[in-house]
Amino acid sequence: MKLISFGIPCYNSSGYMSKCIESILPGGDDIEIIIVDDGSTDDTGRIADEYAAKYPGIIKAVHQENGGHGMAVNTGLKNATGMYYKVVDSDDWLDSEAYPQVLSHLKKLAEEDTYVDMFIANYVYDKVDEDHHRRMSYKLLFPQEQVFTWSEMKRNITGLVILMHSVIYRRELLLECNLELPAHTFYVDNLFVYEPLPYVKTMYYLNVDLYRYYIGRDGQSVAEETMVKRIDQQLAVNYRMVDAYDLWSIEEEHLRKYMFSYLEMITIVSTSIAYVSKTEENYKKIKALWRYIKEKDVRTYRYLRHNVFGRTMTLPGKFGRAISLRAYRISQRIMGFN
Repeated sequence: MKLISFGIPCYNSSGYMSKCIESILPGGDDIEIIIVDDGSTDDTGRIADEYAAKYPGIIKAVHQENGGHGMAVNTGLKNATGMYYKVVDSDDWLDSEAYPQVLSHLKKLAEEDTYVDMFIANYVYDKVDEDHHRRMSYKLLFPQEQVFTWSEMKRNITGLVILMHSVIYRRELLLECNLELPAHTFYVDNLFVYEPLPYVKTMYYLNVDLYRYYIGRDGQSVAEETMVKRIDQQLAVNYRMVDAYDLWSIEEEHLRKYMFSYLEMITIVSTSIAYVSKTEENYKKIKALWRYIKEKDVRTYRYLRHNVFGRTMTLPGKFGRAISLRAYRISQRIMGFN
């Protein structure tokens, strides 16, 4: 069995996918790479086939009709055989120094017959056309270089959450929780991380900068103007996260608080994007979201509002929206996103 499978969702990625693939190949026979050509109309499929022919024991090329990022992640998982599964988007790459360290730690755990449910490493925002490299570290949240459980988590910090960039899941765990991401929907990476969390019992955190997250490319899904256009997809993810679990029934306090923090962050993003759009239609959509949360579980509504960001996001009228946008812009500068 391979140590780890990497799924690379590709849609019209011919201009940059090679950098991603080449950054993963040094893992050699310990790894497999599943390149998922999601109905591309450029040379993506040809490039994928060429890599698969050149590295038959390491790379698989899978072609499918266009189903969106989530379907490509699903397809990668279905074709994976490794002990662990990690998604690397085709315009991102792995750090050449951190990558072998991660593989070494995963090997050591395997040699000790210890297979953690979730392996965590840092990621770095690499912003286009700027000398901007924002490192996102988890050392304030988790103990380092040891197997630990949720009860040993140090603290929760609003806004600092595990993202797809930072997580490596045990493959069987993803199958056990029946993870199936929706088709033709952006921002499903949040579901990929969030929905398996109650199944996670053991974790390991390595304080290295493994994932290089490339932001600022024209038309990128996380670009602010793109998120405004796709607000319905952001909201669909938000609603699914609200519906996924009764968080109050989760007995482990650290896990429960962490999942509330994650839900809070996504709801803040949804609200902020609606306010950025400055359209009455989107204002109504975000009011409907908050109303849905309140009607579904008033305790969750109150919990989300209790945080300073939650109180800001639900202030009424133009003044409330102005204050919310101000808070959103500050968080942008601090966190380095968009």
